[in-house]
Amino acid sequence: MSDPMRPRASLRTAVVWDVLKDALDQRVKTTGRDVLDVLDTGGGSGNFAVPAAHLGHRVTVVDPSPDALFALERRAAEAGVEDRVKGVQGDAHGLFDVAERDSFDVVLCHGVLEYVDDPAVGVRNAIGALRPSGVLSLLAAGLGGAVLARALAGHFTEARRALGDPAGRWGDSDPVPRRFTADQLTGLVTAAGLRVDAVHGVRIFADLVPGVLVDTEPGALEALLKLEAAAAEQPAFHSVATQLHVLGTRQDAA
Repeated sequence: MSDPMRPRASLRTAVVWDVLKDALDQRVKTTGRDVLDVLDTGGGSGNFAVPAAHLGHRVTVVDPSPDALFALERRAAEAGVEDRVKGVQGDAHGLFDVAERDSFDVVLCHGVLEYVDDPAVGVRNAIGALRPSGVLSLLAAGLGGAVLARALAGHFTEARRALGDPAGRWGDSDPVPRRFTADQLTGLVTAAGLRVDAVHGVRIFADLVPGVLVDTEPGALEALLKLEAAAAEQPAFHSVATQLHVLGTRQDAA
């Protein structure tokens, strides 16, 4: 079966999926169980949930949007994994109204912290849903990537405003309520009891390279994917990434 995260449209998520797939495989080896329980909070229409289910895992998606959950149900059915994907309406702050504590091998918290009222609570809840030694995959908007993008677009005042704004916003019309540096994200997760195993820069180049170049130049897509993967773990590039990814392990003893 072909990797469902590799088409052109998946360019922006390929690095995260590769890291997550490796983490799932490692968790299988660690637990000795072929089927893991995965929680995807804020999982929307299943960009990661459906591929995880393709690997044979049970995935619960918690999302506040009924439309997203409907799209998830349809997508899972089309992929033939509807028996392994469950959608539940809810959010990160009220996570334990719809999901049990200490019950999941892997928790995904992607694109959530930008929008919650209190990111620290969101992180604590995500970690609280993990079983001992469970794995958290955290993905959030990066400050540096937004500053760079505004500057390259010629919006220098907005770039400077984002650079100095506590929430990393470039203006009142900015659609993203909050952005983070790598230090801010790792600080949040370590304060909540997570051991940080890796930090990745995501969409370091993908948002800056003209789409026509990737689509028309032979081999350009695969070369760009390899470049993104090579730069992802290098701290020098974290400060210009559009998104930041933290992978960590819950530290309490089993």
